[in-house]
Amino acid sequence: MPEEIIDRIYRIPVPLPGNPLKELNAYLIKGGGRNLLIDTGFRQPACREALFAGLRALGLRRGEVEVLLTHLHSDHSGLAPEAARDRTIYISAADRPTLDDLHARQVHWDELEARFQEEGFPRRLMIRLQDANPARSMAPPMGGRYESLQDGRVLEAGGFRLQCLLMPGHTPGQMCFWMEEQGILFSGDHVLFDITPNITVWPQMRDALGTYLDSLRKIGGLPVRLTLPGHRKPGDLHQRVAQLLEHHHRRLDEALSVVKANPGQGAYGIAGRMTWKIRASSWEDFPAAQKWFAVGECMSHLDYLTLRGLVRKTTEGGKAAYYAV
Repeated sequence: MPEEIIDRIYRIPVPLPGNPLKELNAYLIKGGGRNLLIDTGFRQPACREALFAGLRALGLRRGEVEVLLTHLHSDHSGLAPEAARDRTIYISAADRPTLDDLHARQVHWDELEARFQEEGFPRRLMIRLQDANPARSMAPPMGGRYESLQDGRVLEAGGFRLQCLLMPGHTPGQMCFWMEEQGILFSGDHVLFDITPNITVWPQMRDALGTYLDSLRKIGGLPVRLTLPGHRKPGDLHQRVAQLLEHHHRRLDEALSVVKANPGQGAYGIAGRMTWKIRASSWEDFPAAQKWFAVGECMSHLDYLTLRGLVRKTTEGGKAAYYAV
């Protein structure tokens, strides 16, 4: 059932079955002539049932809300066209193409798979993930009335003003929504409190991790009193930003140590020698989808180290290899 955060703002819990994130926080800003739904859940039955039951409990139906997406990931965007119907779906200009441009979506996946294959990710696992990866299978279908958002734009709903803040890193167009008067920040997946946002590689971002760390420092400067994250519970934003910065610097040290001890490996081999918080007895036993996330995150750290001259990358015969400098 929906949870009232403050007057006219509600959290609708949307379960994510079989996903380690467990649940999405969809938020509804109600009233004032406009109902604005922030994020939606996967395009799957359990999410659909929970989201629309939550809307009904608040006196609304599909097509009676506009949708505001923090970013393109399918656990946030999957049901956007169903929820909005012929109303507007807002998303950052940077994240929009993979949602409403079929060619751009295919190019994105082709480029991403080529990079993973170069880094040693097994082709057999990649083929399996083409149907099993929720980023693809539970993404919204083509269609929907999308509108691009730029950094700094202000939307009004329920008597509130939401400033759109572009915070790239988790995705190229991750946005947070800042209600300055109330001191409330909708952080999407930019800042989560008891799990660490996945920072992977993106064809559109040369330095995803460096971009993310810059965005963290930027968001940490806001006088936030309440942070409403995309998953799990709220927490102290400024304390969490410091923890996330420290976390990634530790991971950079670990990645560099693994490269030093195992020269000539690609990201797949390096990721298999790093530590991960997942219930698996070995790297070989990792679920394929979790390997994809781990290798992507490893690559973002290797890119960071390479761009700063701490690691050298070579590519021979279509295979990447890393060496400490």
